[in-house]
Amino acid sequence: MTSTPQKQATASLGKERNGMARSRKIIYWASTLMLASGLVGSGIQQLLRTEGEGALAPPYAWGIVELGYPVYILTMLGIWKILGAVAIVIPRYPLLKEWAYAGLIFLLTGGMFSHIASGDPWYQLLPALFLLVFTAASWHFRPTDRRLLTHRPDPGFA
Repeated sequence: MTSTPQKQATASLGKERNGMARSRKIIYWASTLMLASGLVGSGIQQLLRTEGEGALAPPYAWGIVELGYPVYILTMLGIWKILGAVAIVIPRYPLLKEWAYAGLIFLLTGGMFSHIASGDPWYQLLPALFLLVFTAASWHFRPTDRRLLTHRPDPGFA
């Protein structure tokens, strides 16, 4: 039995879409797990107020004081990071995920701005910048069931 060129093209397009969907899923989970592990790891260190020996950015309690913040803010930041990691990994709750992604953007850009305003060297921005890139990738590639809007609005609706 021979197939028509149209059927072959349709089958090829279906395989391409499946491959793209698979790639999106891999990128989503890789970026989300890297982000979540970075958030949980640094959040726990902030809650425990451990000092980061050989850390790229100023280590926790000492570094937060150098940036001009009180040490107790580490508790709040650590809790936010852990809760944000949980929110983006658990299934369902798309509104919670949107808020978590927004909070992570504020947290990471605020940390980067603090380093810039304090006159820290550029390389101290790298940890927050990497987490920011993972946040953007995770948000962009998230599956439809993890999005707030799962349908396209009617173009005639204004």
